[in-house]
Formats: sequence, C-alpha cells, structure tokens
Amino acid sequence: MEFSKIENSRMGLLVSGAILFTVVPLIIAIVWTIKKKEKFTSVLAGAATFLLFALILEKPLQNILVFPTMMGLSEHAAAKFINARPVLWALIVGLFPGVFEETGRLVAFKTVLKNRKNRETGISHGIGHGGFEVMFVLGIAYIQYISYASMINAGTFGDMIAQVAAQAPEQTAQGYAIAAQLAAFSAGDLAINVVERIFAFMFHTGASILVFYACRDKKKFWLYPLAILLHTVMDSVAGLQMAGVIALSPVMLEVVVAVFGSAVFFGAYFLLYKKDAGKEQV
Repeated sequence: MEFSKIENSRMGLLVSGAILFTVVPLIIAIVWTIKKKEKFTSVLAGAATFLLFALILEKPLQNILVFPTMMGLSEHAAAKFINARPVLWALIVGLFPGVFEETGRLVAFKTVLKNRKNRETGISHGIGHGGFEVMFVLGIAYIQYISYASMINAGTFGDMIAQVAAQAPEQTAQGYAIAAQLAAFSAGDLAINVVERIFAFMFHTGASILVFYACRDKKKFWLYPLAILLHTVMDSVAGLQMAGVIALSPVMLEVVVAVFGSAVFFGAYFLLYKKDAGKEQV
C-alpha cells in the first residue's frame, strides 16, 4: 500500500501542535499557581475531576445509552429511539458532559477543596480541568498523528493497515482517512484546533468560577444548575452540527464556541471573581 509522504512542513505543524497542547497548559498552571501563591493540588483536583467524571463515568454511561455498539452491546430500544431523533440525540450528547462535569466540579469543591475559600481556587480548578482536557483530547491525538506520519514516511503504515484489515475490516477506512488527513494537514487546521481549545479552556475556567461560588454561598447555589445549562447548550450546538440538523462551516462553529466560551468566562470573572477582590476571605 502506498501513501502520500508527509512533507517536513506538515510534520513541523504536527510537532508544534503536540508541544502547544501538552506543554502550554502545564506552563499556564505553573505560572498561575506561582503568581497567585496557589496550591498546585487545586489544579490537580481540576484535572482529576475531568478524568473521573468525564472519562471514567460520563463517557461509558453515555455510550451505553446512545452508542451501545461501541461498548460491544447490541442496539437497545432507547438507543434506537434517541438515534432516530437528531435533535434529541444532540441534546443528550450535550447534557451528559453538562451534568457530569459540572457535578464533578461541585463534588470537588464540596470535598477535597472544601477548606479552600480563596477566590483563586475556582480558577485553579478550571485551569486543571480545562488544561487536562486539552492535553488528553489534542495533546495525545497530535502525538499519535506524529507517530502515524513517521510510519507513513518510513513505509510501515501500510503494514499496520493490512493487520487492521485482517482483524477488524470495518476499521480499515479510518486508517485511510487518517493518512489522507495528515497528507492535507495545514496551518489552518492547527489554527482551528488552537482557537477551539483556547475558548473551551476559557469556558471551563468560567464554569469552575460559577460552581465555586455556588458552593461558597448558599444564596448563589443557582449558579450550579446554570453551569449545567450553559455547558449543555454549548455542547448541544456541536451535537446539532454532528447530527446534520445545522450546517455551520468550521469557522462559524468556532465563532459560536468563541462567543460562548468568552461570555461564560468574562461573565463569571467580572461578575463574581473580580467583584470579590476586596472582600475578606474566610
């Protein structure tokens, strides 16, 4: 099997992406904790929240309900009902991360971080949550892309595809798609990924501020369901795009993410975090 060689310029973009999505979140966390004299464990608590509530709890349960075949299960009646209704499908795809991730923040602030009342804790948790998501979603993906690109250039990628074809023929098309994607990878593709992750990171930081204040002040507990609603709406837009209900260009989809992420972050930052600046911390 012959595949188009991956040019050095494209390899450079892939390496740049891997560095951006693995090193930069860590640098942000280190600089923030040093500058604000924050405990790094608050950042680690945010990372653990994403790991436990998004990856270990949310994804498997979502797959069992909506994508049972991915779990090696037969498609049940509920999955058939949901998958036959694109709008409902998009809503559920958005609701799962909204409920699980925001509840994860709530649990973290009520347990391991319950004694940390300083306002910076909310941002520290958000940096850990959003930063780990960047590293897991795109950092690992770009490292895999570099590995695949190296195999293509070495002429061994075809051997891997042949092995996949022998064991799981239905996954062969995915291998060819990856090769085509890498051969056409551009600076624009990297830029879209960077923009998306910046505003997703901002969203997670803003949502963490919301839930932090929901836990800190009983009168503001409504901020917790608000965070769930905002998270659900943002992810449901992507779900509607995936389901074909709406047809936004990649740029327009990123504009939606940018507006939403910015609104949540700056709203939480100025209306809660900034206004709290002069108050005595308990």
